[in-house]
Amino acid sequence: MGKVGQTIAFFRLSRLAGASLTYFRDTLKTVNGSVHKNVTLSLPEALLRRFRVYAATRNQSMTSLMAQAIREIMDRDADSVKAKRRFLDRIERAPDRGTGGVIRWSREELHER
Repeated sequence: MGKVGQTIAFFRLSRLAGASLTYFRDTLKTVNGSVHKNVTLSLPEALLRRFRVYAATRNQSMTSLMAQAIREIMDRDADSVKAKRRFLDRIERAPDRGTGGVIRWSREELHER
């Protein structure tokens, strides 16, 4: 049984025995050669419970799942910034369509019926 499974089993046994819950955890200094910092999150109890079960069923730590989700959010944001920059660059480098960059018509002319 993995660490997450042990924690869930301990939680269940403690609750069944009517004991107060004591939660033990290790502070990670380095993981795969990279330095990790601890952060504190405040989550609704129901969400935290579901997240623990989610992580346990996938045999992953909550830390790795959170890191993965944060990376995906940031990558998506970076991708949209890059796409916007490419779009604006294309507009700036758009070929001349014979207007010489001057608009010779009015809005009313375009919308005349």
